[in-house]
Amino acid sequence: MKYDHNTNISVLIITLNEENQMKALLADLEFAAEIIVVDSFSTDRTEVICKAFKNVKFIQNKFENYSLQRNFAIAQAKNDWILFLDADERLTPELKKEIVDTVKNNENYAAFLFCRTFMYESEVLRFSGNQNDKIFRLFDKNKAKYTTDRLVHEKLKVNGKVGVLKNKLIHYSYSNFQAYKSKTIRYGKLKAQEKFIKKQKPSVLLHFLHPAYNFLFNYIVRLGFLDGKKGLIICYLNANSIYIRYQELQRLWNQL
Repeated sequence: MKYDHNTNISVLIITLNEENQMKALLADLEFAAEIIVVDSFSTDRTEVICKAFKNVKFIQNKFENYSLQRNFAIAQAKNDWILFLDADERLTPELKKEIVDTVKNNENYAAFLFCRTFMYESEVLRFSGNQNDKIFRLFDKNKAKYTTDRLVHEKLKVNGKVGVLKNKLIHYSYSNFQAYKSKTIRYGKLKAQEKFIKKQKPSVLLHFLHPAYNFLFNYIVRLGFLDGKKGLIICYLNANSIYIRYQELQRLWNQL
């Protein structure tokens, strides 16, 4: 499928050691007027792979948190319309066409939410708390910016009307147990830092009840058990991230 390269869309990607993802992702962005990768000083072949693509601008910037890194990436973009992608996300041909057509014909919207299909290795994860996931990925940078009060699970503040695209973004969220566990631990620690900055005190009760509630809610109420072993693993690791959050928060307060 051919696309008009005058789409005025800047595709932005933030990375750290994503050598297994970048070639497939970058090779599939032929519609983009500009592609910028903001890297947190990867130690694998991420830089080499990115620089092999002549249409990719590769920038290294010290990572402090996700919100600041995303806002830094936005500041590098030449175009008003931003498409943010994570390294483990993929666009279907239908979604690419919808993105191009939406930006070309848009008159009223400042930003668009994407629904995502979550993948567990090569299989679709249908439940386990992910079935209603929506995330901002396409927006006018003049009307939207990431707030700085969140260090992870960043929030886009939009000044204008919000739309929802019909076609789903494919999210290869789970490649293997150790990689996903490492990601959830990293998120848990960043969430703890976020709470610490806001001077929220640790709670022994929440340390145990919150992870338990999260697991039971996603595994039973959000039907994680219907995903079989995949659901059990995902629900456990997501609950463990919350356990790590309170553990890290306690450690931060103990340092004072």
